[in-house]
Amino acid sequence: MVEQILLVEDDAEIARIIRDTLLQEGYQVTWASTGMEGWEDFQVVKYDLVLVDWMMPEMDGITLCQNIRWKSDAPILMISARSEDADKVKGLHIGADDYLAKPFSLEELKARVASHLRRWRRYNGQQENSEIERYEHGLTINWQLGQIKLSGKPLMLTNKEYELLKVLAQNPVRTFSKVELYQHIWQQPELDESHTITVHIKSLREKLVDPVKMPHFIQTVWGKGYRFIGERL
Repeated sequence: MVEQILLVEDDAEIARIIRDTLLQEGYQVTWASTGMEGWEDFQVVKYDLVLVDWMMPEMDGITLCQNIRWKSDAPILMISARSEDADKVKGLHIGADDYLAKPFSLEELKARVASHLRRWRRYNGQQENSEIERYEHGLTINWQLGQIKLSGKPLMLTNKEYELLKVLAQNPVRTFSKVELYQHIWQQPELDESHTITVHIKSLREKLVDPVKMPHFIQTVWGKGYRFIGERL
């Protein structure tokens, strides 16, 4: 099967060179010219690797990298003209797997892409049977089928409720602000109204039979946001 690579780069000439190089290596390459376009593409295709430029319009590479990492473990290779150690550390800390400073050789690019894809194939082989997660208090989640059950009974979640549960449960203990959740799930650059998140969290809690004061799954971190605290079996 041909491996899918998402290239997010606003410089058309650089993007053309990288895309042509990777196409010659036998990969399928999708090019997005803005961070928001890249994020939209990532929602609809299962990519095996993402190449992200740091500085881009609409949504910068750091924010895009963060959004991708909350949703997927696919390798992310950040490319940038910023070569300071602090910038590299920031990119790696936010979720990138590697950092390639411009200008770089195409041979090095090909080698790093091949290396990350090799690890990704191995990781996927290990994860094939780990799609079902079970928690105390009767919660069962099958991410592959998109099925949520509580005490054996299917829960009818809206798309937004499901995405909220997914980003929280797949990033346990991490506290998400309302702004981060809104940007990630509603795919908007700014929070129009925090009330939107509050309403959806309340509805999700009701379906999970999750009390606010003594939660089993979603905890409110006052002044900061929400986090998932479900105990896996």
